[in-house]
Amino acid sequence: MSGFGGFVLRRGVGTVITLLAISVIVYVVFFVTPGNVAQITCGPRCSPEQVHQVAQQLRLDDPLYLRYWHFLQGILVGQDYSTGTSVEHCSAPCLGLSYQGDQQVTQLILAKLPVSLSLVFGAMVLWLILGVGTGILSAWRRGRFTERLLTGITLAGVATPVFVIGLVLMIVVCGQLQLLPFPQYVGLTDDPEQWAWNLLLPWLSLALIEAATFARLTRASMLETLAEDHIRTFRAYGVGERSIIGRHALRGAFAPIIALNANNVGSAVGGAVLTETLFGLPGIGQELVHAVNVVDLPVVVGMVLVIGFFVVIANAVADVLYAVADRRVVLA
Repeated sequence: MSGFGGFVLRRGVGTVITLLAISVIVYVVFFVTPGNVAQITCGPRCSPEQVHQVAQQLRLDDPLYLRYWHFLQGILVGQDYSTGTSVEHCSAPCLGLSYQGDQQVTQLILAKLPVSLSLVFGAMVLWLILGVGTGILSAWRRGRFTERLLTGITLAGVATPVFVIGLVLMIVVCGQLQLLPFPQYVGLTDDPEQWAWNLLLPWLSLALIEAATFARLTRASMLETLAEDHIRTFRAYGVGERSIIGRHALRGAFAPIIALNANNVGSAVGGAVLTETLFGLPGIGQELVHAVNVVDLPVVVGMVLVIGFFVVIANAVADVLYAVADRRVVLA
């Protein structure tokens, strides 16, 4: 196939292959870690017979390739798991059972995912508004005090860790000024106003870091576009500076902004670990930290795969949107 349809098909096939490769790497890395998983799962007071029984229930005695095949089979068609006293069916896409309480990993992730998605997509709106707006203003006021001030602020934003910004915002906004409550997650369907009000501070903490990157990219892309010949022609014909920036320079910066935003959305799902832990939000990041601490490997593997899925899908969407914005990409 050729043209845009062929481009989308190639990206789709590449995405599936990438996800499969991620699943192999993640599964092998986590399940060849040292330590007796059966002993950890059963507890320190278990007898050797009980530890052996747990190992049989978890299929830890099977070869690694066979365990991975069962894992992949569960994702595609689901599978049955023995919990010792009964057999539990895990419907596709099944990521296994947690070692702590025999809870299905898929259900656990689905329960935590709305929190992480609420955090990431709310922050995305803010970092696009703040970052792109700052970049446009900085390029427009090039060589003036405004540009130097905004450049300094964006450099400080890039260099500051998210947990430092989050702590400062909590101390100042919630503690001293008492403008916002300390964040407590409320479901969007339960109370939309409280949902946004409680997430505003985490959104700001995550968005300020990303906005600095978008501001630098937007400024650089717009300055490059403003230096091109057709922009000088528009100016020679008397086209206003605001029209040049809004209609032509910003359009030239649109493609790299799409690519960066899609990549940041995917990586922010995984990078929200610090933000969720800092503000006590019960999302994927906080659950991943807990699973690592208790060596709950199915949960760790499942969540890492979900994070990888978002990163890969976001980049695939970015490629398609990039091609829509610039059809020359299709021929590349």
